[in-house]
Amino acid sequence: MEDPATVGWIAAIVIGGIAGWIASSMMASNNGLIVNVLLGIIGAVVANFLFGILGVSFGGWLGYLVAGVLGAVILIFAARAIRR
Repeated sequence: MEDPATVGWIAAIVIGGIAGWIASSMMASNNGLIVNVLLGIIGAVVANFLFGILGVSFGGWLGYLVAGVLGAVILIFAARAIRR
């Protein structure tokens, strides 16, 4: 039986897309659907890693969404800083 604190691959894609879209809206970034999904998924991984160092963990759908949004915002901010 799957741990209820984890999300499956399909849920990760759906939640990642939503998280990427929210982050793109917050950061006024014009990204496509695929980029939003990637930003949300990679952002969730980045946020989980960074917050894991601090001892904070996210679980379940809502936690993955929050981590995805925070991580995607961090990624958009970092990409903008590197481009300048």
